Amino acid sequence: MLALSAITHIYLYRSPCDMRRSFDGLCGLIRSELRVDPLSGSLFVFCNRRRNMVKILYFEGDGLAIWMKRLEQGSFRPPDACAANGRIDRRQLMLLLEGVVPKKVNKRYITQR
Repeated sequence: MLALSAITHIYLYRSPCDMRRSFDGLCGLIRSELRVDPLSGSLFVFCNRRRNMVKILYFEGDGLAIWMKRLEQGSFRPPDACAANGRIDRRQLMLLLEGVVPKKVNKRYITQR
């Protein structure tokens, strides 16, 4: 199971990805397309063309790890609202993985920074 801390950055690769890619292929996509260091401790989310498979690549401190989920029915629906660089938040990632498609999400409170 994935443990997500509050400081983890999550990047969604918006284009369809070949799920045969492994560590080196996904790291190449991260460096060239997202322009982020794969060893930064961030999570990188990839979907295939049919949107029935998701891969998450992340650095655990001593090496890279891949987490993968394949749906037997249905498809994943990536969030519509996404930063220009592909960043999403933890809530959007959990909604993606659980298959929840919200019509509208409102926060109960506004955080002051």
